[in-house]
Amino acid sequence: MKVVYMSLTGQTRRFVAKLEMDSLEIHPDNAFQEIFEPFIIIVPTYDIEVTEIMNDFIETGNNHSFLRGVAGSGNLNFDNLFCYTAKDLAKEYQVPLIHCFEFQGTDEDVKFIKEKVSALG
Repeated sequence: MKVVYMSLTGQTRRFVAKLEMDSLEIHPDNAFQEIFEPFIIIVPTYDIEVTEIMNDFIETGNNHSFLRGVAGSGNLNFDNLFCYTAKDLAKEYQVPLIHCFEFQGTDEDVKFIKEKVSALG
């Protein structure tokens, strides 16, 4: 399964690298590309612009049909906004919120995500 992600500060990129999975980084210049395989999304917690860029990607072609789940990174100091972007995308596209982790995640977060992705198959 592919991991599609955004990383504005590098934290999410470092986490995805630790997963050692096939991945695709989305940014405004490549948001309108189609993929043809199951994927999960991992996004940082930022304002609505991040959600809009991921919406563009998900809604391109048949990408939505391949979306299996969403995970998010953030800072617990954000309180109820912790992993807001991931929660918003999971709700909007009616897919599981797989996991929320802080910053670039721990080894346990990496293990947890890998187990969840394996279960989603």
